[in-house]
Order: sequence, then C-alpha cells, then structure tokens
Amino acid sequence: MTTDVTAPAAPERMLTTKDLRSMYWRSTFLLGSFNFERMQAIGFCITLMPAIKKFYPDDKTQQAAALKRHLEFYNTHPWISSVVFGVTAAMEEQRAKGEGIEDDTITNVKIGLMGPLAGVGDPIFWGTVRPVLGALGASLAATGSWLGPLVYFLGINIIRVLVRWYGLRLGYERGTAMVTEVGGGQLKRITQIAAITGLFVMGALVSKWTHIDFPSVVSQAKQYSTGEVETKTLQNILDDLLPGIAALGLTFLSMYLLNKKINALWIILGMFVLGILGAWSGFLGIPTT
Repeated sequence: MTTDVTAPAAPERMLTTKDLRSMYWRSTFLLGSFNFERMQAIGFCITLMPAIKKFYPDDKTQQAAALKRHLEFYNTHPWISSVVFGVTAAMEEQRAKGEGIEDDTITNVKIGLMGPLAGVGDPIFWGTVRPVLGALGASLAATGSWLGPLVYFLGINIIRVLVRWYGLRLGYERGTAMVTEVGGGQLKRITQIAAITGLFVMGALVSKWTHIDFPSVVSQAKQYSTGEVETKTLQNILDDLLPGIAALGLTFLSMYLLNKKINALWIILGMFVLGILGAWSGFLGIPTT
C-alpha cells in the first residue's frame, strides 16, 4: 500500500515581476522627501503605491486607508529597507485577501524590522563596504590608474542595486517569516563577519599606504673597516622594533579619538597641522618609499 504525499501548493502571489520592478525604481527615491518629523515615511508610502493599487484596484477607500497607514514614522538603512517593503507588501496582500491582519499588526512589524535591519545595514555598508571600496579605489588612483574611481563607483552601485532588488524579492516571498529570522542570531553573525573582514582589509591598506618618517638622528658611529659613518635615526629604531609601528599607532589614535566622539574633520585637520609643523621643525620627514 502506497500513500501519495502532496506538498502544499505555494500561495498564489498577486504582485508580478513588473510590479516589484516598479516598487524597486520608486524605492531609489526613498530619501527624496526625507524630513525630521517622519523621516522616510513619504518615500515608504510612494514605494508601496503600485502594490496598494494592485491589492485594492476598485476600492478607493481601502487605498486611502493603506496610504495613510504607511505615512507613519519610518527610518532605517535605505538600501536594506527593501526587505521591509517586501514584507509589508506581503502583509497588505494577505489583508486584501481577507485574512485578519489589523493596522497595528502591519505597523508593529515595520517597527520591529527597522531597528535590527538598521543595525545590520549601517555597519556592513557604511562601515565596511564603502570605506573598503573607497580605500581600494584611492590606492589605485594614487598610482595614476584610471581604474581607481571606477572600482569605487561601479562596486558601490552594483552592491546597492543587488541588495535593493533581491532584498525586495526576499521580503515579499518570505513575508512575516522574516521577522523571526531577523530576530535570530543570523544577522548578528553576518555583521560580525563583515566587520572582521573590513578591519582586516583596512589594516592591510594602512600598512601599505600610510608612511610616517622620523628623520631625527639618534646616533652616529664610524665603521673602522670601511671608514663610513653609520647614522641611526629614530625611524631606523622604530623599523627594527616593528615595521609600520608609527602608522599603526596613528590608526589606533584615530580610532580612540573617534570613540571619544571627536569629530572626524577635527582629526583630519589635526593631522594636517601636525604634518606641516613636523616637516617645518624637522621632526617629520617625507618618506622615500
């Protein structure tokens, strides 16, 4: 005796790829109407308009209620916000089909996703991807290569497009299941991996492209075998201890000041002043390599 087990059919979706594409293009203008009262609320509402019109095609009252529902306060990372668009569209679709989803439920899901996704998007994209690509592009440009600006411009925009598009599709397909997944430890592990990778790459770039020279003479000794005078500078001593220790110390000092909430512009200006005064006094020199 055999029993045929049929997997439950996937629920039929109302939004087509064309509808999702329309939402995607609208989402690129999410920050176009940013304000300090409701942040990204207007952009969120405009992004969902194609879905709302599809869910309530002949009911202007329901369309107006949905638009008003999505004008509440909203703010998260603009790239990864596409996941919230998809989840919200899936919930609006369930509501349009007659399932018991209240207004507060949709609002609470949006609020519940804002914080965790912002905590992932900011360190990954603003704190890792953008600085790493910028440093890589700057290092290529410093050698005279025209690939430098292209690496940054193309790299950052390719990542932006992919995250926005596939985030929207993933959020729409997964629906409210995304809330449980976001609340787990997966996003935290992804953030940690991205942070470690970014720090590793930035450390390599600091060692390669940051040069500090201390030309102050510490000692001079005459070699009796050759008759030459061997000069020992402060830089020679530091290189014997640990090559690149000055650049590493400057990096740690900058991180310390940033953790103390010192404005980055003041740190940059301080480096300019320190370099100029150091070169003028002879304490700092121009590296030969």
